[in-house]
Amino acid sequence: MANSSANDKLLMVKTLKKKDGIVAVSGNNSNDVLALLEADVGISMGNKAGTDVVKKVSNIVILDDNFASVARLLKSSICIYNNAQKFIQFQLTLNLAALAIIFISAACAGEIPLDSTDVLWLNLIVNTLASLALATERPIEEPIKRQPVGRKEPLISNIMLRNLLGQVVYQIVVVLTLLFKVKSVSKKRNTLIFCAFLLCQVFNEFNARNLESIENVFKGIHRDIAFLVCTGITISAQVLFMQLYSYQEDGYFVMLNLWHWGICFAFAIISWPIDWIVKCIPVPKKPLVNYLSDTFKVVAQFGMKK
Repeated sequence: MANSSANDKLLMVKTLKKKDGIVAVSGNNSNDVLALLEADVGISMGNKAGTDVVKKVSNIVILDDNFASVARLLKSSICIYNNAQKFIQFQLTLNLAALAIIFISAACAGEIPLDSTDVLWLNLIVNTLASLALATERPIEEPIKRQPVGRKEPLISNIMLRNLLGQVVYQIVVVLTLLFKVKSVSKKRNTLIFCAFLLCQVFNEFNARNLESIENVFKGIHRDIAFLVCTGITISAQVLFMQLYSYQEDGYFVMLNLWHWGICFAFAIISWPIDWIVKCIPVPKKPLVNYLSDTFKVVAQFGMKK
């Protein structure tokens, strides 16, 4: 289409979009302006090849005038999208687990093991550092080999729902086990619950590094220096926070010995084989949202017939 007229290029873009295609157009002269404006993504060369008009209407400008950079750009954009899904899965796991734990413990035990200070610390330390750890991962080849994400595909896929529900259930079991089985003073029990729950989130970051493949959670970890640094800072900050906070006489927490820390880390490490087992469960390709939409349509049609 390089030497076609502006109207022919525009017609091609409109036809592809009508077929639910996501269209990217590359151009460098005024003949490409209409197609660039109509396309979902307009790409132009920014140094010598492209005109000023084309640069202004483009979504992406390739500064080195090398068309091979488009392939690298595509790889990076897929990585950004994949990293966003990783963090969303991690974030939903933490929040859903905390919400379920607070509700179940209040209903069954009449007390809440995680108070507002605990939740605030989780969101302040864990989420902040987890976003840096998961968002800075470099592009890999696996997501590139998949089919492109469709225009109507939901951001939260069935695979993500499967993974996060598996971890949520496990974390609920951990907290309820400590809540009902640990026979000690309330402060020590609550301290164990808080530390175990936080470490489960930290170790779940490793599970979130790969959403689909049943692989070693440490694959390629030596290349992700930022991930290792953020994880180390999170664990160090938690240990330091507990040691400083436990010295207060009227504090909510108490000092934990090595045996107690070992219990917390053991619960957190078990989340790795749990994730491996969960990822063996097949999920339908059709998004769950579509199933719900079809169900609502059937119910609505049945109601109209009534």
